[in-house]
Amino acid sequence: MSTQAGTTPEVQVTGLRRAISGKLLFLFILGDVLGAGIYALVGVLAGEVGGAIWVPFTVALVLATLTAASYAELVTKYPKAGGAAVFAQRAFRRPVVSFLVGFSMLAAGVTSVAGLAIAFSGDYLGALVDVPALPAALVFLALVALLNMRGIKDSLRANVAMTVIEVGGLLLIVALAAVVLGRGDGDPARTLEFAPGRSAVAGILAASVLAFYSFVGFETSANVAEEAVDPSRTYPRALFGGLAVAGVVYVLVGLAVSTAVAPDRIASSSGPLLEVVRVADVGLPGWLYSLIALIAVANGALLTAIMCSRLTYGMAEEGLLPRVLGRVLPNRRTPWVAIVVTTLVSMALILTGDLADLAATVVLLLLFVFISTNVAVLVLRRDRVGHRHYRAPTVLPVLGVVACVALLTQQEAGVWLRAAILLAVGALLYAVARRAVPAEQRARAGR
Repeated sequence: MSTQAGTTPEVQVTGLRRAISGKLLFLFILGDVLGAGIYALVGVLAGEVGGAIWVPFTVALVLATLTAASYAELVTKYPKAGGAAVFAQRAFRRPVVSFLVGFSMLAAGVTSVAGLAIAFSGDYLGALVDVPALPAALVFLALVALLNMRGIKDSLRANVAMTVIEVGGLLLIVALAAVVLGRGDGDPARTLEFAPGRSAVAGILAASVLAFYSFVGFETSANVAEEAVDPSRTYPRALFGGLAVAGVVYVLVGLAVSTAVAPDRIASSSGPLLEVVRVADVGLPGWLYSLIALIAVANGALLTAIMCSRLTYGMAEEGLLPRVLGRVLPNRRTPWVAIVVTTLVSMALILTGDLADLAATVVLLLLFVFISTNVAVLVLRRDRVGHRHYRAPTVLPVLGVVACVALLTQQEAGVWLRAAILLAVGALLYAVARRAVPAEQRARAGR
């Protein structure tokens, strides 16, 4: 690991409790990346790229790692809650830019939680119990908020159990595909076949944008750095380790699904991994795998909700949002006001679109955040700190900007419009908040 030496190790003063060990941080990142994306998007990827599902996953892993290197440097350099918003404020010294970066991250987070609530209350839940989707989604969000309110340590303990289950569910798909192949029913040649009617390059590029959604989530870990033990040492290991393990699992699942099931059957299924269970026909009930998928979705929603509340807390501490959002519970030290507000926004968002619409909006908003972070890491190279931290090779953030711009060109007009509306709302809220904040606090936020 490349590090930059300082004078002495820095002890950060924080209002939050440092309760996240390196192992818990690794599981946090792994659990957030291995979320609902892989369970829901494999069929869509098959429709774009054919049987070579593993290729866009590999491309997306490389693209995500470029920006992850910038996060590793900035988080270990400035281990404070707030993430990309704090980095933008330090680099660009313009509160409006910092606010829009932070708001983009926050909007992406609450939108993602809303989308995951929709996914949770849909077909997977319907396989277990017959309940109306909208009330189920609202109750689900309320339960996530309560767990978040209990504290980061209790939340991450739940994450450990759920991460083990969702990783096990994906490895089970790999094992079932091996069973199918072993009895002579599978076809490994499909893993090298591309969808007919379009070039392989066009298919890979379109599918890589979708696969990239399966890797977003690593950035949420920047917002819990203030609660990590020795983040300068543990964060890079947890970040790159979590991405690497997730990438290997995704590639294996892509290979397994294509080997076991024909691409057209995968593409036409709303539960693509269930198709492998059905083809394997080893006595595993479909409802059991639906339960595993629900746990994966719930885990992703919990971790993203944690990010949203910590980001809101960090922006309030920096003077970019009203100070009331920085209030914490006396004993548990959790940002309770931020948790309540972000949960209510997610509840409202579930009424505005379906899962596909919300997922596309999440990716677009995060690409703007990633561009800002990749530029910020270069701008802040001249800023020295008094402790050792990770230093990314300069070429990585440069390539990260190029990769994000390339992915932006693949977004549809409707997605651009939805994101523009969200950012316009953010700009309006910022203007209102600035008028309500005392002059001395505005000066503090601008420093």
